[in-house]
Amino acid sequence: MTEPSAWVRITEDDPGHSARYVQRFRTLAEQGNDIVGEARLVDAMLPRGSRVLDAGCGPGRIGGHLARAGHHVVGVDVDPVLIAAAEEDHPGPRWLVGDLAELDLPDRFDAIVCAGNVVTFLAPSTRGEVLRRFRAHLAPGGRAVVGFGAGREYAFDDFLADAAAAGLTPSLLLSTWHLHPFTTESDFLVAVLTA
Repeated sequence: MTEPSAWVRITEDDPGHSARYVQRFRTLAEQGNDIVGEARLVDAMLPRGSRVLDAGCGPGRIGGHLARAGHHVVGVDVDPVLIAAAEEDHPGPRWLVGDLAELDLPDRFDAIVCAGNVVTFLAPSTRGEVLRRFRAHLAPGGRAVVGFGAGREYAFDDFLADAAAAGLTPSLLLSTWHLHPFTTESDFLVAVLTA
């Protein structure tokens, strides 16, 4: 049994948290807000029909968009409420309840996307293991794309060191999902990592 993530602790303390999170993104989508920028970046990196793991998929906004774009998507999240919402709102992908620190799928993926500050919710003791499991689930030539903001108790340098220890090398560092370059002043990191 791994150390529970911050997300698990939040939802144990506030059982309605996940339902409010789901509704927030449904409302944003209904209002016409762009909630799939991360998916567009990943889609641009891949040929049609690629295999994609949406790691920490939440209610499926990214994986659902990638599936509609023609990719084969598996989404994994520790929260069964979010997985139920993904199944309801985005039928088609395979949505699984699971802890990323225990990820053990038979599939290998052309891309793994981990957005929405997911890595900052991981228990610190599991961060390295999650990145090792990402590496193990990449197909040859595959890339893991991880994005998160500063000020969330996971320094960018620490993340990059953990990625290196897991055998992942940055091939591109951005400061947004809209392709702005990463600098020392950036308050967001999108890391494209290869094995």
